Amino acid sequence: MTKAEQQMTGLIPVTLAHCAEYEYEIVLKAVRNCLQGIQFFPSAGTKVLVKPNFLKADSTGLCCTNPTVVEAVCEVLLEQNCSVTVGDSPAFGSALSVAKSIGLMEGLDRLGVPLITLDSPVCVKFPSGNAIGISRNALECDLLLNVPRIKAHTQMRATFAVKNLFGCVSGVRKAIAHSTHGDKANAFRELLVDVALALPQSVSVVDGITCMHKTGPSGGDPYALGLIGAAGDPVSLDTALYTLLGTKADEMPLWRELRRRNVRGAFEEQLEYVLATPQEFDASGFILPAQLTPETFHPIRLMRSGIKRFWKRYICS
Repeated sequence: MTKAEQQMTGLIPVTLAHCAEYEYEIVLKAVRNCLQGIQFFPSAGTKVLVKPNFLKADSTGLCCTNPTVVEAVCEVLLEQNCSVTVGDSPAFGSALSVAKSIGLMEGLDRLGVPLITLDSPVCVKFPSGNAIGISRNALECDLLLNVPRIKAHTQMRATFAVKNLFGCVSGVRKAIAHSTHGDKANAFRELLVDVALALPQSVSVVDGITCMHKTGPSGGDPYALGLIGAAGDPVSLDTALYTLLGTKADEMPLWRELRRRNVRGAFEEQLEYVLATPQEFDASGFILPAQLTPETFHPIRLMRSGIKRFWKRYICS
């Protein structure tokens, strides 16, 4: 189907590509093909914030986006003469401490790409009545290139592109949001969608070469899916991945919320697969959490998190 035909039918292009290993040239080719497949050709000088999943420092690297994928995304953007910065607001620690732990800094240094922690929050109020502090760096970029990893999640069952954008919320505000919204029906899921929709234009490239399954967002087991995927918005990519895992919307809290709000891209019939289809990947052994844990954080856990952040920032620096 041509680009003109896609525009006429209103279908959203999604690319899924087979990529069996984290060998750099293979990953680079897959990322390039996926972005070209969705007609992603940014203008020279576009200020791009690359937003990986930096949950926390992890010697295994499984709970974060693999550094090879982040490096490849940056290289493709530099080929387009974009101005590239990598940034995140980890749940624990700084972006630098996480990047060092997963082995990303060598690749960023090679490319001359700076790394930042997404701080300097700006209070953003949403039509839903929610409000939260989102990093000025995320709000003021021309384009967000969102690079999540496919992971099981004990609160959301599985998370991909939409949930990864919550990392644009600065610092401990994410944990506070869990505590204040997590026990109120679908309020926290509503906030996740609010944040994703309030950010600048975002393109998503997912790391699904080796995923995390059984539990998450940390502590799970590796699952070799062999996938790199991309879409011009996070919702469409998530819908493709929910479909690939063989799930239904009523099983997936965040997908259910996206469909409840009738967000474009949240319905399978709105998507057009440009490369491979979800059925071409074997996710039959991917295990999702059977029981979901509450979305709220206990106040003691929140207090401990705050103390750890204070210690690392002001005492250990």
